[in-house]
Amino acid sequence: MRPTDVIEACQQAHKRLLSSAARLSESDVRAPSSLPSWSRAEVIVHLSRNADSHVYLFEGAMKGETRHQYPIAGMREADIAVGSSLPVDQLVSELGNSCRALEAAWDDLSEDQWELKEIVTPGPRTMSEIAFRRLREVEVHHVDLDVGYLAKDWPSIYVEGEIERSLPNLPERADHVDLVKWLIGRGEAPRLIPW
Repeated sequence: MRPTDVIEACQQAHKRLLSSAARLSESDVRAPSSLPSWSRAEVIVHLSRNADSHVYLFEGAMKGETRHQYPIAGMREADIAVGSSLPVDQLVSELGNSCRALEAAWDDLSEDQWELKEIVTPGPRTMSEIAFRRLREVEVHHVDLDVGYLAKDWPSIYVEGEIERSLPNLPERADHVDLVKWLIGRGEAPRLIPW
């Protein structure tokens, strides 16, 4: 079933992101983001190429093909390295084009294709889940750009959706004793293994 609420939330997230990106100068995009060892340009390129990779997956679903989000090893990293040297106006233009192309792909997917699966980094996911993954990318990396958009600005559809998806995996990411101590108020939050 088409996740209309997630799509609408992501369209709004794209607008906010593009508005923030449009205000950046050349020196702003060369500056560090709050994502360790990434510049703002690298975050912007990542968001553009992530949208492009989702378009590729949605086109695969429309054609009845199972595709991998990044079909070539190292593709994601190479695309970020190359794209991050582009001038700011081109970075922002590409981001807008990539967001619009993804929104068009969502519109083109028929109602009965939303439960088809394509392959993202953690494995096969439905097209509905892939749409949520885009919302996650945009919301989290918008905060990483360090341009005044904060986690407290995240829409509830993202926050509640993330809790629903992440809490079941919490035991896989922490020492169980430390996790229980924290859950019952007898210890600090445990260190989580990256996901």
